[in-house]
Amino acid sequence: MKKFSLVFKYLADKKGNIVLYFLFNLFSILFSLVSLAMLAPFLQLLFGLEKRQVLKPEFNWTAASAIDAMKYQLSVLIDTQGPVPALATICVVIIVSIFCKNLFLYLGLRMLTPMRNHVMTKLRAELYAKILNLPIGYFTEQRKGDIISRMSNDVNEVEWSIIGAMEVLVKEPLTLIIIVGSLIFLSPQLSLFLVVLLPIMGFVIGRVSRSLKRQSNQAQVQQGLLLSVLDETLGGMRVIKAFNAENLISDKFSSINKFLNHIRNAMNFRRDLASPMSEFLGVLVLCAILWFGGQLVLKNEAGLDAAGFITYIVFFTQIINPSKAFSNAYYNVQRGTAAIERIEEIIKAPVKVEEVKFPKTLSSFNHSIEFRNVSFAYDDALILDDINLVIEKGKTVALVGSSGSGKSTLADLVPRFHDVTKGEILIDGVNIKEYSLTSIRDQLSIVTQEPILFNDTISANISLGLPTADKAAIENAAKVANAHNFIVQKEAGYETNIGDRGAKLSGGERQRLTIARAVLKNPPILILDEATSSLDTESERLVQDAIDNMMQHRTSIVIAHRLSTIRHADEIIVLQKGRIVERGSHESLLSQQGFYKRLVDMQEVK
Repeated sequence: MKKFSLVFKYLADKKGNIVLYFLFNLFSILFSLVSLAMLAPFLQLLFGLEKRQVLKPEFNWTAASAIDAMKYQLSVLIDTQGPVPALATICVVIIVSIFCKNLFLYLGLRMLTPMRNHVMTKLRAELYAKILNLPIGYFTEQRKGDIISRMSNDVNEVEWSIIGAMEVLVKEPLTLIIIVGSLIFLSPQLSLFLVVLLPIMGFVIGRVSRSLKRQSNQAQVQQGLLLSVLDETLGGMRVIKAFNAENLISDKFSSINKFLNHIRNAMNFRRDLASPMSEFLGVLVLCAILWFGGQLVLKNEAGLDAAGFITYIVFFTQIINPSKAFSNAYYNVQRGTAAIERIEEIIKAPVKVEEVKFPKTLSSFNHSIEFRNVSFAYDDALILDDINLVIEKGKTVALVGSSGSGKSTLADLVPRFHDVTKGEILIDGVNIKEYSLTSIRDQLSIVTQEPILFNDTISANISLGLPTADKAAIENAAKVANAHNFIVQKEAGYETNIGDRGAKLSGGERQRLTIARAVLKNPPILILDEATSSLDTESERLVQDAIDNMMQHRTSIVIAHRLSTIRHADEIIVLQKGRIVERGSHESLLSQQGFYKRLVDMQEVK
């Protein structure tokens, strides 16, 4: 039940539904038992197989007394109205009982459905909100397909296995308790067999289902791998075809798919065993009661007559179906528990970048950004080591160095995509950890090497950071980014849908849209992460012009591989193995004849 805590948490505000669901199922079970109790003893009385009750019996809380009281009422009805009206009365009572049973069963489901959908809606919302709050570093360690699998397949597994089983896990145990209680009420002696035999049934079912949780976890992992391969295939289709790698990728997908098929077959074999096995075990118990109980009735030692014994057997047969349903639900819960554990791995993942309890608001950027003795390590690997750097307002600082030198990590520390391991970063003299994340990120825009766009209109992509922007502001931002001319040539203009990740646009067009997005936000701080490195010459010129327009009167942190784009930076920071090895203007660094000079020579900058 501990693993159900995630589900129960979302049901905290549905207590009324839970109470009504319980009561409706209770009434449904009771009316079902009333209809069954009317059959054997009263039909015997009606058809003359048993003498009618002439004297009103004295009632006490025993099964025999309760049956005698009802027999007396039926006997009075037969004597006063005749057997046909009495038969009609029995039929009406049974019809009304079955109608009420199904009415309350339906009302119970009406209570359950909103609870079920409420739990799943809250679970998806919390999972998605946590994904948005997790640090950037979390996603570099995880397969995207596996995260999608947890959000879709695992959540669906919880819905169908655990939420679906909740109906059974409430209704069927309640049914079993009431029926077993009725059986004990009818004959405590016969019911001793149940005390011994029913726990044995539960033990056998539990042993068979023990491995389902492990197999279900394996299945969900393989499902995540399948989605990862599919995602990589869709994203890398050109490369796959260009290198004739279709067979290689297909074999990889097929191998995972076959293993998933094997695991699911094994799971289904065990799950499908639950119903027939529980039915067989139930019949074994029934036969034991028939054998031993029948002997007690024949010897008048059971405390029941033949009619009462038949009623007892009829009641006991009602245990078999709930037992089958309960065992199936138990198997499904084992599968769902594995899915819950995978979901909880995300929900309980630590958010390493957290706000202080009462953060300050960075309403404007006025003076400088300072890195003071900053070091950053990721999984014990030192990425940045003792960085000291001051970026004055309105200045452009360029970060250069070989791949893996820590340029992007250094820039990512400003918007707090990561938090420093040692030292501190200050904006206007205040440690950025004291500011709210939202207010820090309101003061900056980022243009990345790979344009990040969404499957929406051009207008929606540009206004991502400022959804309230009007058409004129969007168009003005596009003009600054040298994007307006190609946009208006589209059939739907600014309302053109650009496809998945902007697939309907060229590389240069995509990058200019990301620049327009940054321009529209109009922040005082810009972070440009190799924004032109993947473009052709013509596109690079258009994009570079747009960047130059955008950088005017702003504080800029520029990461560049093409050193020609940063010659006019106010200060160039040269990083190597996470440390600052050189710093200065372009000319002063060239005169030092050091690492920067070697980089320039390799790119043949003249």
